[in-house]
Amino acid sequence: MRLTSIHTYPIKGCHRLDHDGAFVHQWGLAGDRRWMVVDADGVGVTQRETTRLVDLRASVRPGGLSLRADGQPDLDVPEPAGGEPVAVRTFRSRTFPVPALPAGQAADDWLGALLGRPVRLVWLAQPTRHLAAGTREHDTGDQVSFADAYPVLLANAASLDALNDWLAEAGEEPVPMTRFRPNLVVDGAPAWAEDDWVGRRLRIGDRMFQAAGPCDRCVVTTTDQETGVRTKEPLRTLGRHRNIKQKLLFGLNLVPLDGGPLAVDAPIVVAP
Repeated sequence: MRLTSIHTYPIKGCHRLDHDGAFVHQWGLAGDRRWMVVDADGVGVTQRETTRLVDLRASVRPGGLSLRADGQPDLDVPEPAGGEPVAVRTFRSRTFPVPALPAGQAADDWLGALLGRPVRLVWLAQPTRHLAAGTREHDTGDQVSFADAYPVLLANAASLDALNDWLAEAGEEPVPMTRFRPNLVVDGAPAWAEDDWVGRRLRIGDRMFQAAGPCDRCVVTTTDQETGVRTKEPLRTLGRHRNIKQKLLFGLNLVPLDGGPLAVDAPIVVAP
């Protein structure tokens, strides 16, 4: 097995960045989901509620972020220095707020024009706990970015092939891996082999990860990540074939156990 691609999402819900390599921190990949768009209540705005986020291209630069979208001028956003943090939540259902620093009016106005609604951009200066202890089987403590629950998401190319076979049998179009917004994609493993990795350790190159559990998928997988067009697939087909304990599963959540560089083509070994 080998690592075939690496991806990050600088702002939660934005268009992906593709990498040949990335630095692994215990809270996730460098530059991944340290920023989030929030509404007036401090709740994260994601692709679950607006597909316009697929148009948001954000790239990390030293000391900040660069924003780009068709029809708008590029904008450089510095990492907030000081100021009063605001309490934010990744989802409205979360009762555990985390402190984040506002990016400023220029970023808020830029994103408001893109999304067509008043929003704010915030930066997570220090990765922190945003799920109460005991709510997950594998507790990552305070080592989490603005990711949904776990620092890293891995996907298996063979599992996507199997899913696309099911879609073809149903007369539906295949979907690309981008629909599942993974951080790491592996090749060389059988389809759904990742189901058996839960609770085990994976060595990817020189980095060690704990497999925390499968990923329950949502409506974001039905959104074309280039156009924002939303359909019923592949969620409907996952519901027929991968509905396990009322969760539609695709991908594997990982928790880094150490830090350091990671590169595409790294070998992968799963502990017994």
